[in-house]
Amino acid sequence: RLSLLSVGYSTCHWCHVMEEESFKNKEIGDIMNKNFVCIKVDREERPDVDKVYMTFVQATSGGGGWPMSVWLTPDLKPFAGGTYFPPEDGLHRVGFRTVLLRIAEQWKENKDALLENSQKILEALLRRSEIRVRGQESPPPAKEVMATCFQQLSSSYDEEYGGFSESPKFPTPVNVNFLFTYWALHRTTPEGARALQMALHTLRMMAHGGIHDHIAQGFHRYSTDQHWHVPHFEKMLYDQGQLAAAYSRAFQISGDRFFADVARDVLLYVSRDLSDQVGCSLSWPEGSCFPCPGMWLGAAFPPLPSQLSSRAAKLFPWLPGLGMGMGVQDPGGVSPSPLLPWRGDHSSAPRCPAGPQAPVPAVNAWGGAGAGLSWSYTASRKQQGSLKPSSARKQRLSSRWPCGAVPLSVVTASDRLMISGFAQAGVALAEQGYVSRAARAAAFLRRHLFQPTSGRLLRSCYRGEDDAVEQSTVPIQGFLEDYVFVIQALFDLYEASLEQGWLEWALQLQHTQDKLFWDPEGAAYFSSEAGDSSLLLRLKDDQDGAEPTPNSVAVTNLLRAASYSGHMEWVEKAGQILAAFSERLQKIPITLPEMAPATA
Repeated sequence: RLSLLSVGYSTCHWCHVMEEESFKNKEIGDIMNKNFVCIKVDREERPDVDKVYMTFVQATSGGGGWPMSVWLTPDLKPFAGGTYFPPEDGLHRVGFRTVLLRIAEQWKENKDALLENSQKILEALLRRSEIRVRGQESPPPAKEVMATCFQQLSSSYDEEYGGFSESPKFPTPVNVNFLFTYWALHRTTPEGARALQMALHTLRMMAHGGIHDHIAQGFHRYSTDQHWHVPHFEKMLYDQGQLAAAYSRAFQISGDRFFADVARDVLLYVSRDLSDQVGCSLSWPEGSCFPCPGMWLGAAFPPLPSQLSSRAAKLFPWLPGLGMGMGVQDPGGVSPSPLLPWRGDHSSAPRCPAGPQAPVPAVNAWGGAGAGLSWSYTASRKQQGSLKPSSARKQRLSSRWPCGAVPLSVVTASDRLMISGFAQAGVALAEQGYVSRAARAAAFLRRHLFQPTSGRLLRSCYRGEDDAVEQSTVPIQGFLEDYVFVIQALFDLYEASLEQGWLEWALQLQHTQDKLFWDPEGAAYFSSEAGDSSLLLRLKDDQDGAEPTPNSVAVTNLLRAASYSGHMEWVEKAGQILAAFSERLQKIPITLPEMAPATA
């Protein structure tokens, strides 16, 4: 029998839509059960399975996303796939029911052809995904790699609003980190000055925009428009950790307190809303854990102008009506659409005026009128002004989704990003409390997500009844991303605290990572371990995205490990990774901005 694989994650909006529309539809469910072995996979638990079949979907359809729907032969080879399907045929999309019936019919009538085709697809995927050192290939020349990456970022840069695309617009801290490094290496040149300007302007415009939650702090996953105005109302832990570090670096470089306070804002959000009392950071965002019929968080997030307090109105006096002062309009500033179904709520995402179209002649960091108000005064009053809409948001959430939140998980790779964020911010902002917070989270990882006897990391754990930390019956072993990100976090924590134990654990994990994931024939690290017969491919990710790819982080980890330990074989390994990715680094280094600086 064929298998139908559906991959998603618990806070994925369209995953829940497809669940309600199709999987809970009795007629469609009967078709599924009659013709397919139906398998559901959580991509947060099994990123290795997700990556194999997402590689197939992207290669065959030109796009990807979740929910991911893939049809497999009995030996798990993919031959058809896509993302979200509506239940019935529409004007522009074929319906899920139709797809199921057509594939079932093809399997009965053309089984041999489908099997042959699936084998050809697998062979093509193997060729397409192969990353290896060829012969005696050397690491690419640093000067050319850095210059090309800078030029490619510069040509894609949005001069007016910052960022590196039109829409949708993602934060991509990896690009900002590259620009900071490029500036550090070229401080006295016009190119260095431009790199710094691009990085700081992007961070400033993001902080002013609606992608930054001006009510409950933190950053949303991305902006649906060019101006950073209308966010996709979903917050990810990995974004918060990287952005806290990026804004801390921006403060270190510029001395501008604006960036320091944005970093504090992010860390406040994580400490208050995404943290467990035992010290870990939870991988799912506040407000996104309501898997109910028709779930859409957007309707509960933006405030109505009437929900903004009079104190806030005094703070933003320069336009008629408070709403316009923070970009909140009544009636709605965000038009209803299939992707933003406000369902009649006249609401809009708050933002602060900034940039060339700002309606105020003098605006300070948080959008307060500049006349006679100090930055700290305006920032504190802004926080007080947000109390009323924050309370209203919670009320809307509880009234719309009374079913409550699902149990929360801790994913090792996500939690380590917050350890790095807290540790780096603690150093940059001279806040020892942040360093202590990072140490508590690292201690949690060592206590609950590390097996001392084997020296191996586990992928995830869960919050059970009475806040007890639980594991699944068969614990999921850590993947490459878990190792590289935890090692990076431990180096950051060691540098912030100078506690020897963190350094020793990092070096121990580096040895384990080498043993489990290193490719002795082609160099670089595989994303998953060998020996899992259910996985068709062992892949090496080749693109930095919302998070840096593990091999990008691994290069820098190896160089840091060698510097601290004196084990120079790690320098050799770092060079071999750069050689394996040499072609990509020389032609399109913009796809690996986290790895490119390691060449230098």
